[in-house]
Amino acid sequence: MIVISRTLCVPDDEVTLTAIRAQGAGGQHVNKTSTAIHLRFDIAASSLPEPVKARLLAASHHLITADGIVIIKAQEYRSQEMNREAALSRFIMLIRELTVEQKHRKATKPTRASKERRLTSKAQKSTTKALRAKVKRMPD
Repeated sequence: MIVISRTLCVPDDEVTLTAIRAQGAGGQHVNKTSTAIHLRFDIAASSLPEPVKARLLAASHHLITADGIVIIKAQEYRSQEMNREAALSRFIMLIRELTVEQKHRKATKPTRASKERRLTSKAQKSTTKALRAKVKRMPD
């Protein structure tokens, strides 16, 4: 059981972890061992609550495909177990990040004092810049 929050859990059988060969540098070791982990999670077929599924499917994230499948590839470490832990932690952070309820913004109007402060600062800047202008010479 993968615990995401106090109220949200994902059963282990819904997450597919596959060991694959890592890319990049690593010498002979990288060519013969499968240390990278490929995590796949189908959002639509999962046992997550419907509001959470809807939010995840509606999210535009580079780790979620158009079909609603989360794909995470972890290959930072040379150990398969550490890559497995990294993939699972990235998966948990992704779901936590996308399921946080955003606070509703209340529209407010600027106060009279803030409007006056803005106008006086604009007038002050205007006079400062006017003083920087070249002085006009009076004809002789």
